[in-house]
Amino acid sequence: MAETEAPRPRQRPIVRLGIFLISHSFSFSVVCCTAGVLALLLLPILAKNTYISENALMPGSANPMLSNQDVLEANRFVKDLIALNSKPRGSGIESQRLIAQYMKDLGAEVNYHKFHPQITQFHPLQFFSSPDSGTVERNISCSFHGVNTVGITRAPRGDGKEAIVLVTPYNSQKIKQAEALSLGTAYSVFSLLSRVTWLAKDIIWLVSDSQHGEYAAVSAWLRDYHIPMFTRLHTVNAETCPDINYLYDVRDNSVTGRKIYDGFKRAGTMAAALVIKVVDRSETFDDNLNIYAEASNGQMPNLDLINIVNYLAVHRQGFRVKVEKLWSLLDSKWLKNLGELFESVGQVVSSINPQWKFGIPAADYTEGIATLASSLYNQALGVPTGPHGAFRDYQVDAITLELSPRASVDKIIRQNDFLLRGGRLIEGVILSVNNLLEKFHQSFFLYLLTSPGKFVSVGVYMIAFALLVAPLPMVAASLYADAINLNSSQNNEKTVADEPGTALRSLKWVNAAKKVFVVHLWGSVVSLLPYFICQIPNRSPTVSFIIWFLLSVLSFFIMFLILASPFSHAKESQLHLREWAILKSVTMSATFIGLCLMSVINFSTAELGGLLLVPMCLMAQPMRRDIRVGSLSTLSRLAYNLVFCLIGFPPVTFVLLKGAFEGFNSINVGDFWCWVESLWAWSSATYLYIEGILYLFGAERGSTITRNSRSEEAYLAICQLVLLILCVDSFRKVVHPHMVRTVRMLNHCIVLARSL
Repeated sequence: MAETEAPRPRQRPIVRLGIFLISHSFSFSVVCCTAGVLALLLLPILAKNTYISENALMPGSANPMLSNQDVLEANRFVKDLIALNSKPRGSGIESQRLIAQYMKDLGAEVNYHKFHPQITQFHPLQFFSSPDSGTVERNISCSFHGVNTVGITRAPRGDGKEAIVLVTPYNSQKIKQAEALSLGTAYSVFSLLSRVTWLAKDIIWLVSDSQHGEYAAVSAWLRDYHIPMFTRLHTVNAETCPDINYLYDVRDNSVTGRKIYDGFKRAGTMAAALVIKVVDRSETFDDNLNIYAEASNGQMPNLDLINIVNYLAVHRQGFRVKVEKLWSLLDSKWLKNLGELFESVGQVVSSINPQWKFGIPAADYTEGIATLASSLYNQALGVPTGPHGAFRDYQVDAITLELSPRASVDKIIRQNDFLLRGGRLIEGVILSVNNLLEKFHQSFFLYLLTSPGKFVSVGVYMIAFALLVAPLPMVAASLYADAINLNSSQNNEKTVADEPGTALRSLKWVNAAKKVFVVHLWGSVVSLLPYFICQIPNRSPTVSFIIWFLLSVLSFFIMFLILASPFSHAKESQLHLREWAILKSVTMSATFIGLCLMSVINFSTAELGGLLLVPMCLMAQPMRRDIRVGSLSTLSRLAYNLVFCLIGFPPVTFVLLKGAFEGFNSINVGDFWCWVESLWAWSSATYLYIEGILYLFGAERGSTITRNSRSEEAYLAICQLVLLILCVDSFRKVVHPHMVRTVRMLNHCIVLARSL
């Protein structure tokens, strides 16, 4: 009697689900990609109203104390500043002396901060450095520098361990009316805070000299604030810059008897920072308040800071609050039609159940999409939208408040009203931040704004990204399984060659990995070429871009001929369908890992990259095969792939976007070089994306080849730890630099290295 076969163990539900999705990868890809794009378009509808999470803030709980007398003093300050423009020479030094004198008369501790603008030249290790390690030009004349004026009011109820920063940028060479009003607004608040008794945090008023850029002045002061300085401005520059001595010749008839300090004064840890700006843009209806919050690499301040500004501006001072939009989308017809469609669907859903709130008005949807697109673009670009971005590099929550009056403020009554309302707004925000017992932490740090009063949290917008990239691992697994099954069916007739067949399958995977590795290696070389191009003297942006393009093409062909040419492998002269499937599987796996890692660093960059890369990965097929078949579907797919490759090429994408928003008449070849130069100048994570994929894939490739080598496994562990350290260090603008953990990682590397 034959033995009964043992019953096969039943597979787990998660395994059966995975097999089902892999076997139906095409349908799964279509459904997920469509759902991902639809979820992205639904974000304005899914946005929630903002709310204040930290109960200690209590915005508007106290009546404002800023009086008309403070406004009159601010008006006198504004008039004195504008009067300096009539002086032929020395207006910059005179304005700094005047500001310091007014601060000193209020009893504040005053000091000057001299700085030189940093060089923006590209350097390979720039992304792996801290924000205080920038290169400063040494041999610069005294005329090529800026001087910030800093005043500090000590809190009567504080211990000097915390501070709130007010920043007012201005051009010291010629002060405009708007800049004088921003200084007057800050002065009225600073004057009030120097007299109140409820203040628990020190107040720092930084009057930044923006003649070399608003961001450069604030960044230089923050860099020196967090690094000990043992030199003095007066003594060091007495011989080289005689004009510095003139800054200290302030009037001695002050009642306070204080003087301007010859050194760098500090307060406590910064709890928050507000950048105050007034613009000469006359509004039609109300006084407007524009909020700018995006910092480098998509960093955002705590949402509570924006919420209290929005609440006080709207419900207390009557400002019309705005956030930045892509204005070109507001006139889009297809977007309006889509908003009307969602509005109709919402009405149908409400008729079924009034408690279901789905749709929003079409006009609100269009504005929400325009605001969301602007937020995604600014975060993905990685360039700060104002000088507040310098504070986020040091984990300080900061925003820029841009005030624009309804009409001209030439009349004294209108100017007094504007100064009073703007000053009371700043006073209310400082009062709320002053109530905090710890740093902002209750509300969101990862969010997207669709309006000043609505936001999309990380738990909602990550759904769109997850749906968009979900087909990549499923299709990669399906392609690899089909290729292995095809190879196994060919080798079943040769039972003796089982072991060589296994080696052949591994070799095919390694060959595909090598080709993908070479492409990423080429991308790394291209990303480092600007360092050498910047050494060429008297180069224009157009010439730099042409040299970069030619060197990139040359380097690609050299690497292809040496490392990945089919002539170096006699047995692989023709690429079979199985080899193509494995190559596509490896490429999609690397793309999926890279997009997921980038979503942790910068979601907006990953989302926009996924919209381009995912369709390209799914639709990619051998061009010769499509041309050979010659059917309508294959030719359509070929045209689709060519168009997407062209659009995905960065220079072409830049030209198309700039032409769509600014017109094609203003396009220049060198504009792309200037745009990329701004990315590396701001240490944007977008520029590091290719190199991050290179390191990750190189480690993965090494772990496959040396699986049975114990010593090489230890070496790979060291490489992975070093990779983790580099990621933490290079993206220290996104993740707080825990130095203790970094030292521990280095110690682990040393221990593992000694064990080899």
